[in-house]
Amino acid sequence: MNIRESLESLEEQYLSPFASFSNRTRGRAVLEPLCDIRPEYQRDRDRILHCKSFRRLKHKTQVFLAPEGDHYRTRLTHTLEVSQIARTIAKSLRLNESLTEAIALGHDLGHTPFGHSGEFILNQICEEGFAHYEQSVRVVEVLEKDGRGLNLTWEVRDGILNHRTAGHPATLEGAIVRLSDKIAYINHDIDDAIRARMFTEEELPAVYTDILGHSVRERLNTMIHDIIFNSMDKPEITMSPGMEEAMKGLRSWMFENVYKNEIPKAEEGKAQQMIASLYEYYLKHVDRLPPEYRELMEKRGDTKSRVVCDYIAGMSDVYAIDQFEELFVPKRWNVM
Repeated sequence: MNIRESLESLEEQYLSPFASFSNRTRGRAVLEPLCDIRPEYQRDRDRILHCKSFRRLKHKTQVFLAPEGDHYRTRLTHTLEVSQIARTIAKSLRLNESLTEAIALGHDLGHTPFGHSGEFILNQICEEGFAHYEQSVRVVEVLEKDGRGLNLTWEVRDGILNHRTAGHPATLEGAIVRLSDKIAYINHDIDDAIRARMFTEEELPAVYTDILGHSVRERLNTMIHDIIFNSMDKPEITMSPGMEEAMKGLRSWMFENVYKNEIPKAEEGKAQQMIASLYEYYLKHVDRLPPEYRELMEKRGDTKSRVVCDYIAGMSDVYAIDQFEELFVPKRWNVM
């Protein structure tokens, strides 16, 4: 028995009967030899952590576009906070922590530069539409490793696709990530908004904070405990009705007072115009795309609009700005 088999045996002994077991995965699109030390979901977690798309998240907007200050969240820190919350819940429920972490680390790989404002404009102008959760799956299935993808297990890909509010993950681990995503962004976006002096903790609606808590720490602790105690030894991941209603209410309040607020939205129009200009340029000049993107059209038959979306969605905020300046902003003429 090798190390992987020993770990799989420990899963059988310890994990909940409702967990996803590594040796029972529905597998990969391309069959591979098994690793001798890592179970399949741990292997997926490692592949995501080491991929280029994951590294680019550090320079992608969460809510505040190019904020001044070192402490505002980025898409990468959001991903890490989702992972931490999800792993805590999964471990407490004796579910598969490696699968949970893999889904959490991969759930936002397809996000555009400039956050949801970038996603919105690409969906408007791309002939085939654009959604970040579908793009995240495309990243791991196609775009990484020069068109070969990461060849992740079915359960990880399903969890990534279904992390959105309307999603229905096939595994409890995926359901944990779906809830953890909301818990993370509600709380860290409140923290960032307070840092931006948009409001104070005391100005949050008491009808929700009296239930959830009066600080980020209290709210995280309350919601995580609620999920664990209401999901223990059950075939579903759920919150108590009152807690879920309060979370949804606070989320709605955040949409009205933060996500649509003029402070984080101040530069949104410029960012969207920048992305639209880049899209139109590369649609007319596909020869300027990197070789690995042109090969998607030549070898896979992908459309120009799809591949241009792939390229732009993969850009970090900084790289998108640099590309725009390179293509559209005149340079000074220096005479020596």
